[in-house]
Amino acid sequence: MDQTIIINDMEINAFNVQVGSTRKNGVTRITLSFDFEVTHAAYHDVTTLLYKNDFRVKVPEKNLEFPAAISSYSTSVVNLYEPGAVGNFNLELTEKE
Repeated sequence: MDQTIIINDMEINAFNVQVGSTRKNGVTRITLSFDFEVTHAAYHDVTTLLYKNDFRVKVPEKNLEFPAAISSYSTSVVNLYEPGAVGNFNLELTEKE
């Protein structure tokens, strides 16, 4: 089922959304992993956002909001500079201290 995830002010239509947790140094942090499609037209905006790696994440359907950074990131092998191209991104975010 698709869900809206808001990273800073950008809304992302995500699928395969999984909420979990990780424990480090005795502290439990939220993890959020999901997949989403990126079009040629959105590529620049999405990658510019991700390079910041300092996020305010909201998942309205799960009543979640937390500061986060990227813990894992991958993309399909697609040249998104080509008009009409669509790539698949997988992103895992972890709650920041």
